[in-house]
Amino acid sequence: MTQPAPASTQTGTATAESARAALLDLRAEIAKAVVGQEAVVSGLVIALLCRGHVLLEGVPGVAKTLLVRTLAAALQLEFKRVQFTPDLMPGDVTGSLVYDARTAAFAFREGPVFTNLMLADEINRTPPKTQAALLEAMEERQVSVDGDPRPLPDPFIVAATQNPIEYEGTYQLPEAQLDRFLLKLNVPLPPRDQEIAILNRHAHGFDPRDLSSIRPVAGPAELAAGREAVRQVLVADEVLGYIVDVVGATRQSPSLQLGVSPRGSTALLGTARSWAWLSGRNYVTPDDVKAMAKPTLRHRIALRPEAELEGATTDGVLDGILAAVPVPR
Repeated sequence: MTQPAPASTQTGTATAESARAALLDLRAEIAKAVVGQEAVVSGLVIALLCRGHVLLEGVPGVAKTLLVRTLAAALQLEFKRVQFTPDLMPGDVTGSLVYDARTAAFAFREGPVFTNLMLADEINRTPPKTQAALLEAMEERQVSVDGDPRPLPDPFIVAATQNPIEYEGTYQLPEAQLDRFLLKLNVPLPPRDQEIAILNRHAHGFDPRDLSSIRPVAGPAELAAGREAVRQVLVADEVLGYIVDVVGATRQSPSLQLGVSPRGSTALLGTARSWAWLSGRNYVTPDDVKAMAKPTLRHRIALRPEAELEGATTDGVLDGILAAVPVPR
């Protein structure tokens, strides 16, 4: 496969390089509070570059909330957290009209969705009506109240969490909402050496509620420069065809009852471009597509019941597809 020739202005390169260096510094800064989880940090940065949302799945106690809080502090982003519960109402998230006795008129009171980085904690514990209230915010970057659209801040992303093993009292996210998440990132339990490092920090007085040691290493300006640089990343026709072939294979797999839609194709293109840019290249390779395929596609497919009974997993099916689809040279 012929690689596209690099093409950029000197000014654009300097801006892009400084933005990339700042965003890569995030890993070291977040490591002051969170041990490990580098892949999850990279995924969150890619989501910010693509203006996408992230679903974080992991058992309780693996620092999902701490990770998002630390990311917001290191990026100088406004952060709000909402604990999703069965009695949470849509207006509790988006905001609502409140009667003001002083003016004898209704005024809009903004909900927690009006922020840069919103943590939707245990999103699957709230009923579908409240889950659906996030759809417009996630897709259109606005909230409509009484027919009046109100734009959300920029940047704006939702980082939602859910527990993969406890389903009692939960409401499964519908496919339409899952498809609005750019990435689904699995937050694993730490290996032995990292868990020892965690305990060592706590033994020396680390307080996860105190993030005063986290210094801002980037901000909205770097994110804007990074997004512009990602838009300039070149994609050869062969790579576009490879993305389409991978996505098409999910629609034909005998293990799946639901394949990836065209929205998933465009999402994979965006995440592969961001991964390529963070890796220091201005062109996408098939390896970039492979690197981002599972986090971008795993929540957009559904296993057949008989495949689940046989022990199949979405990641396993995607691994098989990536191994079978011919790679362009």
